[in-house]
Amino acid sequence: MHAWLCENPTGVDALTWKELPTPQPGKGEVLIAIKAASLNFPDLLIVQNKYQMKPALPFVPGSEYAGVVQAVGEGVSHLKVGQSVACLSGTGGFGTHTLAPAALCMPLPPGFGHVDAAAFIMIYATSHHALVDRAQLKAGETVLVLGAAGGVGTAAIQIAKAIGATVIAAASTDEKCALCKSIGADVTINYTEHAVPNAFREAVKAATGGKGPDVIYDPVGGDFAESAFRSIAWRGRYLVVGFASGPIPALPFNLMLLKGASVVGVFWGDFAKREPKANAAMMGELAQWYGQGKIKPVIDRTMPMAELKAAFAHMGSRGVMGKLVMVN
Repeated sequence: MHAWLCENPTGVDALTWKELPTPQPGKGEVLIAIKAASLNFPDLLIVQNKYQMKPALPFVPGSEYAGVVQAVGEGVSHLKVGQSVACLSGTGGFGTHTLAPAALCMPLPPGFGHVDAAAFIMIYATSHHALVDRAQLKAGETVLVLGAAGGVGTAAIQIAKAIGATVIAAASTDEKCALCKSIGADVTINYTEHAVPNAFREAVKAATGGKGPDVIYDPVGGDFAESAFRSIAWRGRYLVVGFASGPIPALPFNLMLLKGASVVGVFWGDFAKREPKANAAMMGELAQWYGQGKIKPVIDRTMPMAELKAAFAHMGSRGVMGKLVMVN
C-alpha cells in the first residue's frame, strides 16, 4: 500500500507519499481499500499540530473516506469482504488502504457512490445535529447560514430546506451565492458587498422583513459573528459550529439578554460518542434522505490521491465550493 505519511506535524509540506506494509485487521477492525477521501478543515489542522486530537507519530492523515472492505478482523459480523462502506475515523484516509474500526463504518446502500460517501458523514452529521437537535429548527422558521458555500454550509442549506425552513445564505463571492441558490437557498448575501459590520446586519434584517433569523449557523467565526448576532430574532439560537476564518469571536453577554437569545455549542463528535443510539438514528435518517434525493454532497472537484498537496493549496485559497475529494 501507499499513503501520505506525517512524521513531523509542521504542515502540509512535511507530508511524504510512501510505500508501507499493508496491515491486517485486528479484533474489531476491517481493512479498507480506499476509493475516495474528502478534505475537511481538521485534516489541515492535524498536520499542523493545531487540532485537539494529536495522534501518535507517524500517522496517515485523512479523517473521512469510503471504499471496499478487503478483510475483516475477529468479532466483526456486520461487515463482509467486498462490501462498500464509508468511515470517519479521524486518520488513515489519505492512502490506498487503511485499517478502520468496524463500529465506525457505515455500510453503503446500492447506488451510494464512493465519492459522495467520502464527503457525507462529517458535513451532514454536523449540520443535522446542529439544526435538528441543538437548534430544534421548525418548518417555517428562518435560518442564516454563514460560510454557506463550504462543505458544512451546503449541507446546512439542504437540511434546513428538507425541514421546511427559509434559508438565507451568506458567502464571499457572487459565484458562491449562485451555488447556494442552486441547492435551495431562498436569499443570498455577498459578504464582500457588506464588509462594514453594520451593513451586513442591515442586509440580514432586510432579508427577514426586520424580524431577523430564528437560527444562525456559524462555522466561520471571525469578524461577522457579532454583526450576525445583532440581527438575530427574539428567542433566536446562534449555533457555534467552528472557526474556519481563524479568530474566535467574543460576544457581549448583553446581546443575548436583549434578544432573549441563546448561544448553542455544536460538537457532533462528542455527541456521537456520548449518545450513540441517537447518532445512529440520525445517520439512518440522513441515509434515507440521500436515497430520496433530499440531500446530496456538493463536490467542488475530484483529484488523484497523489495530488493531495495541491488539493490542500486549493482549499487554502478559499475557492472551494462544497467538498474536495481525493480518488484512487
